[in-house]
Amino acid sequence: MSHEHVSNTKRIWAVFGLLSVVTTVEVILGIIKPESLHLNHFLGMNLLNWIFIILTVFKAYYIVWAFMHMEGEKPSLRWSVVATVIFLVLYLVFILLVEANYVFEVFKNSTIKWNF
Repeated sequence: MSHEHVSNTKRIWAVFGLLSVVTTVEVILGIIKPESLHLNHFLGMNLLNWIFIILTVFKAYYIVWAFMHMEGEKPSLRWSVVATVIFLVLYLVFILLVEANYVFEVFKNSTIKWNF
């Protein structure tokens, strides 16, 4: 009973290429800030920020999928990990939006000046 060592070099380069493309898109969008995305708002944030959040979550999911070898696990384990991460990310985004809006309203409607 011998185990054959399988080289994953091609897979690693494919993952590297995909994550590099997504990161490049994020950097380009951050540099040029298209007005159509930056000035349009959806659920309390501009569309550009939503795109950054979605692309970052995609990269995090793909890193877990590829480098933590989740693709080879049983579906129940995959879903327990992915569902937990999705819930936590959505919760953190919700807290971010609610608290940021609260801080903005406090500074906008009071005599306290923006000093940061």
